Amino acid sequence: MRLQLFNTTAFRLSVGYTLLVTLAVGVTLGSAYLLTESLITDEVDLIIDTELQSLQDKYARSGVAGVTDEINLRIDSWGRIGAVYMLADSTFERIAGNVTNWPFDGMPAEHWPEFEIATIEPGRRAVHPVRAAVRTLPGGDLLLVGTDISQGRRFAEKFRFATLWGIGLSTLAAALAGFWFSFRLARRVGAVTETCQRIMAGDIGRRLPVSGVNDEFDALAVAVNRVLDRLEHQAGTLRATFDSTAHDLRAPLHRLRTRMDALLLRAPPLEPAVHESIESALREVDRLQRTLATLLQIALAESGAPLAAACAVDMGELAAELVELFEPVAHAQGLTLSLPSDAAGVVQGNRQLLAQLLTNLIENGLKYVPAGGRIEVDVRRVADSVQLLVSDNGPGIAAAERARAVQPFVRIGAGIAHEGSGLGLSLVAAIARLHRGRLELKSNEPGLKVLVELPA
Repeated sequence: MRLQLFNTTAFRLSVGYTLLVTLAVGVTLGSAYLLTESLITDEVDLIIDTELQSLQDKYARSGVAGVTDEINLRIDSWGRIGAVYMLADSTFERIAGNVTNWPFDGMPAEHWPEFEIATIEPGRRAVHPVRAAVRTLPGGDLLLVGTDISQGRRFAEKFRFATLWGIGLSTLAAALAGFWFSFRLARRVGAVTETCQRIMAGDIGRRLPVSGVNDEFDALAVAVNRVLDRLEHQAGTLRATFDSTAHDLRAPLHRLRTRMDALLLRAPPLEPAVHESIESALREVDRLQRTLATLLQIALAESGAPLAAACAVDMGELAAELVELFEPVAHAQGLTLSLPSDAAGVVQGNRQLLAQLLTNLIENGLKYVPAGGRIEVDVRRVADSVQLLVSDNGPGIAAAERARAVQPFVRIGAGIAHEGSGLGLSLVAAIARLHRGRLELKSNEPGLKVLVELPA
């Protein structure tokens, strides 16, 4: 299953880094904007304050007439572009300057008041913002000096526009870089996940991909591949040892059984006590052979080796055959064994192993369900899987014991007198895993419900 990009840790980290970059760029450019605006305002205030001081000094030397002449001189021949001057009496009536009316409603409360003036320019009427300062002269007259700040505001607007664009573009670049990083990281993690799932499904020869860039992922893949090589070698050695041991055991057991059969058939007949002892020993040998065969099947299923003779198997048809086979046995024990007529579902697998899986489940029911009970087998197709269910109304298995029930040599309900090695459900679980399926034990209220889910 491929990882969903937006659910990955890499994507969440990228989103976090994008927000961090946006915050850092915003703070940096915002601070630069505020500092620049403050410097422009301070420069304007310094110019206004300097000219006010100059005109106040002129007033101290020459009075109103001298200040009036100085203002007219600056307006006509020397004045700065955008400079505003006004000398007014205590009633705010104009004495001199290039402002016709007092721009405030009385004396302004601000230290650096701002107002707007209208000017007639070629082809249009314009309104300019003005920043000013007002001083009261010793005689009670009022002196106003200001400057046009429209150019500074236009610069501040352009700076603000550039700041917002800078933050936006930085965020976009960080987001694209983060998305690319997330996609690349998710793709590599997805490849590792897919490889691990294939290894778990039985492809034990597969190894984690190594990209060749010698990063931490490559180092991890190389280390894991070495572990897998070692495990595969050990598993191969163990399988070879197990197979050899099983082969060595099968031959002596077969010879032992043949000799014991010969003893039972010899003439003259054996004494009844000796005959019964040999038959008891034969039953133990048969049980030992069945246990050995089951262990070999479990070892094969757990080895991770690819399925042998895999083909399309109709589980509904297989279940019908086995139910028909075991129905006389169930009837003889006073049990009802049933299968719905519409049971169907095709899987890809080994027919013999799947038949063994279903046989073990039915035999478990025949062992533990008391007379008068029922065993129900069902096969269902659900989405992309096929479900095999074997339910009964027997004693069941307690919820706390269900995990142990599928372990080798574990027998649940020891008080029930039935022969067995405790390998039946263990073999079922191993065959299910070999077919990339799963085994689940549930309560049938009362009884036990065994669910085996296989990919369709």
